[in-house]
Amino acid sequence: MPRKARRRVWGSGTVWQRGQRWWIQWREGGRRRAKSYTDEATARKVLAKILADIATGKAGLPPDPTEAPTLAELAEPWLERRQKTHRSWRSDVGRWNGHLAPVFGGMKPGEVDAASIRRFVEAKLAKGLAAQTVGHCVRLLSTLFADIVEQGHVTVNPVSTLPRSCRRLFRSTYDCASTPFLSRQEDIERLFRALPEPHCVIFAVGCMAGLRVGEILGLDWKDVDFEARRIRIHQQAQDGRLTCVKDDEPRLAPISTSLAPVLIQWRLATGGQGLVFQPENPAKGGRPDLGRPAQFVRPATVHKALAAALKKCGLPTMTLYQVTRHSFSSQWVMNGGSLELLAKILGHSSTSTSQHYAHLAPDFFGAKAHDMVTADLSKPAGTVVSMTPVSEQRASRTATTQEVEALRKLA
Repeated sequence: MPRKARRRVWGSGTVWQRGQRWWIQWREGGRRRAKSYTDEATARKVLAKILADIATGKAGLPPDPTEAPTLAELAEPWLERRQKTHRSWRSDVGRWNGHLAPVFGGMKPGEVDAASIRRFVEAKLAKGLAAQTVGHCVRLLSTLFADIVEQGHVTVNPVSTLPRSCRRLFRSTYDCASTPFLSRQEDIERLFRALPEPHCVIFAVGCMAGLRVGEILGLDWKDVDFEARRIRIHQQAQDGRLTCVKDDEPRLAPISTSLAPVLIQWRLATGGQGLVFQPENPAKGGRPDLGRPAQFVRPATVHKALAAALKKCGLPTMTLYQVTRHSFSSQWVMNGGSLELLAKILGHSSTSTSQHYAHLAPDFFGAKAHDMVTADLSKPAGTVVSMTPVSEQRASRTATTQEVEALRKLA
């Protein structure tokens, strides 16, 4: 009597032969998976390892790169999630649709490598795209791949493998030393008097406290503490609504002695309730189609008033950022302020960004920097070139001067 076949235990997998290859089959995460090998020994060995990994909570075989979706398919839900968590999501969508998607959208995650990213960088720079914009695109691609790595489609972020020679291509060309700002106190005073209300107060808050434009326009009176002489910055006006500040990190800014009377007078004039700066005519702007009036002063209106005031004062053309936040930082360093405290006031995550203003510090070179390399480079009178030592030349010049003085006394 033939022996009855032994029943296979549930979850132990299956090994069978089909044609010239040996197949294994197992269940993982509620799904049935299969793979083929050239011989039975290898197939059984791999199946045993997969089952052992599953039993200990580890994953089985890594996902097949050829079965992964394209970057365009992965980017769509990723950008939707980013809309709820990042204030710059509109810029991210624009960079993806305008620059990244045409090049990488049809590629699978495993097909993107350092060479393809370098070709993208070189092509964009050749078309005249700013290096800073190219850098933003590469960093956005890196953020997308960080999400793809978490999903298990790839194990390495290709942007992290870029060599230094490639990273230099999209390094920011912004030069803080050449950026204009209000370097003289009289220029700050003239510009303040040339601006009409409320633009003069907006300028004063930015130039004297270092706030960003959106932070100024989203400032509320309840966040202005005159007794403690400080401003709590935790929100900003952006796209017609109040949002959190950059990096979602509230901070404090001091109310300087020059700014305090300006804010007190403005509070008496406006009533001191709600937003510090409110539009003069809410009917202009906003969303008339939705019956929603304007709630904030438009940055374009402030820029227009600033351009007229700069022209009236005979000052060079500057942006609102340059005459406010950049001027505040530069004046702070020029007056000997601490870079560590400046970083806290500006909301920088570290002093590395604040170091851009270090070249303006009075002691930037140090007390002895001007005397480290010394030499007597003065030329003797006439066309005679003397090869005598410098010490002897000094002695000869001293003697000549004494002789001239003696002749003057005799005369």
